[in-house]
Amino acid sequence: MPPARSAAPGGESSRTPHSTLCHLLVPPLTKPRIQPRSLSGIDRRDVVFPNRIDDTSLAWGLLRKDHDARYVLVEFKNYESEEIGKEEVDQTRNYMTKALGRLAIVVCNKPPHESARRRRNMVYSEENKVILFLTTAHLREMLDMKDRGDDPTDLILDQLVISQAATSIHRHDH
Repeated sequence: MPPARSAAPGGESSRTPHSTLCHLLVPPLTKPRIQPRSLSGIDRRDVVFPNRIDDTSLAWGLLRKDHDARYVLVEFKNYESEEIGKEEVDQTRNYMTKALGRLAIVVCNKPPHESARRRRNMVYSEENKVILFLTTAHLREMLDMKDRGDDPTDLILDQLVISQAATSIHRHDH
């Protein structure tokens, strides 16, 4: 059963965004493995969604092929008073191993700091690892898409295009 709309992403706990992503992405992705952690007193949950889709005519099959995304790492950063920065991007980057793949999603309450976007672009340019930022507003939009019968993965693909376009601009600036 999908989470109630009143319990949609709002930052009350890291469980709410996790439940929302499961509702949005399972299926086609496989039920995730959850790895609870605490860092510097900030609760967050790392979730790894197995991607068993091989058919490249489907979005997740294409992501698996293009980014070795056998698994999709999702990091929840439920910071209330600060934006995520380059340190959080580096932490996510370090979790992205060859076995895991080169696609990760960072879910945060608000848009990341410019330093996080610059670091994300550098990681893509130098290591070909894709780190996407989704805010709780994106999750609400994805819920609306699913309610309308649209595929919420389209928003993830849109964020991928935006990320790669920003990286292309970054490469030409330097």
